[in-house]
Amino acid sequence: MIDYRDIIASEIFSDELGLSKDEIKSMIEIPSDESMGDFAFPCFRLAKTMRKSPQIIAADIAEKISVCNIFYKVEQVNAYVNVFINPSHIAENVVYEINKLGSEYGKSEIGQGKNIIVDFSSPNIAKPFHIGHIRSTVIGNSICKLYEALGYNVIGVNHLGDYGTQFGKMIVAYRKWGKEEELVKEPIKTLLGYYTKFHEEAEKDPSLDDEAREAFVRLEEGCEEEVELWEKFREYSLEEFNRVYKMLGITFDSYAGESFYSDKIPAVVEELKNKNLLEESQGAQIVDLEEYDLGAAMIMKSDGSSLYVTRDIATAIYRKNTYNFAKNLYVVASQQNLHFKQWKKVLNLMGYDWEKDCIHVPFGLVSLEDGEILSTRKGKVIFLEDLLKNAVAKTKDIMLEKNPDIPEIDTISREVGIGAVIFQELSNNRIKDYVFTWDKVLNFDGETGPYVQYTHVRASGILRNSTEDEINKAKEGTCDYSYLSGESAFRLIKLLYRVPEVIEDAANRYEPSILTRHLVEISQLFNKFYHDEHILVDNKDERIAKLSLVMATKIVIANSLALLGINAPERM
Repeated sequence: MIDYRDIIASEIFSDELGLSKDEIKSMIEIPSDESMGDFAFPCFRLAKTMRKSPQIIAADIAEKISVCNIFYKVEQVNAYVNVFINPSHIAENVVYEINKLGSEYGKSEIGQGKNIIVDFSSPNIAKPFHIGHIRSTVIGNSICKLYEALGYNVIGVNHLGDYGTQFGKMIVAYRKWGKEEELVKEPIKTLLGYYTKFHEEAEKDPSLDDEAREAFVRLEEGCEEEVELWEKFREYSLEEFNRVYKMLGITFDSYAGESFYSDKIPAVVEELKNKNLLEESQGAQIVDLEEYDLGAAMIMKSDGSSLYVTRDIATAIYRKNTYNFAKNLYVVASQQNLHFKQWKKVLNLMGYDWEKDCIHVPFGLVSLEDGEILSTRKGKVIFLEDLLKNAVAKTKDIMLEKNPDIPEIDTISREVGIGAVIFQELSNNRIKDYVFTWDKVLNFDGETGPYVQYTHVRASGILRNSTEDEINKAKEGTCDYSYLSGESAFRLIKLLYRVPEVIEDAANRYEPSILTRHLVEISQLFNKFYHDEHILVDNKDERIAKLSLVMATKIVIANSLALLGINAPERM
């Protein structure tokens, strides 16, 4: 793909500027106002070294750059050099390249096969897989796909919450109130009922908490009865989780949860002792982080059981030794900010400089319309499987109302309904808190997944109404791209051109919403192009040129949706 920034940087570069070509390239911007050019170079930084006003420097540079088949206009506006790309040139290079590369467009080898671990989803065993889990699940899945597109070897890890005091609570609750027939019939909803009841009863009888702690200690010690119950809860939970993952089209490379690292904890504790980092506090073992304003990181409780911090340290060391990761990403709610700062600081004090490559990717909370935070303790949850099924059913009703004879209605309504939920989750900045409402999630108007998917369907329909010969010529680039110089076509092509850098930016910032927003813009401009210009015209050369742009747009939408974990249907 032609690199316009690189070409402009080469034109601007001179020794007197005191900047390398790469520095110049990094300074080139895309103006928000298209009347100010397709690219702009700000000259403020040069004023001090060149002892001239930035306006004069910009005028000198603008005069130096030659108008040619690539640039049809170069002008100085205030302290900026504004460069305008020739529409025919960008059309010929970009549209042809997209159609040639197909599903590979947007990908690169920046990562050079380096390992990146993405730890995401990670629901708790024996608890509901609810709407609160969708954020980590779909954000993490998209981050995996973005980094794969950049040439990294991505290891997707579902770090199951299958260890901890909560299992002591669940074991005690099951012994007191559990019935096997209830558990077999509806495992997770039944376990949720037991878990909720435990907390209600523990408020009246605090000794239940002591029983739960004792049960967890016996589980850690490998006592047969506790281990058997724990395995049963884990098996039932995974069956439910995997049904939801199948609906979302998500897979993992590893399901190694907290329990996997339990036998690695003693070595961590011993290392902390040997490095004089452990202190005793009220019978517990801690690392004092007060001087870093991080409080105390508890490593072992007074009863000898481990904690999240201990297990996460063991996990990070294992992953570094096993995968030698370039990055180890944790897609976990912002509530856990302090926890991540604590165990990363402990790793740092242990002498592991690679702790800087362990990166917390936080996201905002999900709350209900009444303002209450989702809570399994109170039984206040919306099951994710129910949400997805409801979205599919709602989509099917809408589509049947519009077209009762639509073929493959079940497949398409599943793709569109689940796609709508995923797209909505990835549309906003991940750090923002999110209020769950059925109306918002299932709204099929505006800047939504179904709108983008329908744009893909529209492009597919245009291509279906074209001949095989026209499609082949459009794909091969045997056409006159000057027919793509109209305003809507030119603006659309510029957005298609930017897709590779948008993918890179979204990955580097762990922010799929950057791609989602760009995809909405592409869809809006394609629909403007569709309405502004008749595509299937009588003039054969013009028709093929416009079909080439339709084809390129269809490819980019499908590729981008795939990076979000969403299918691109051919019909709706």
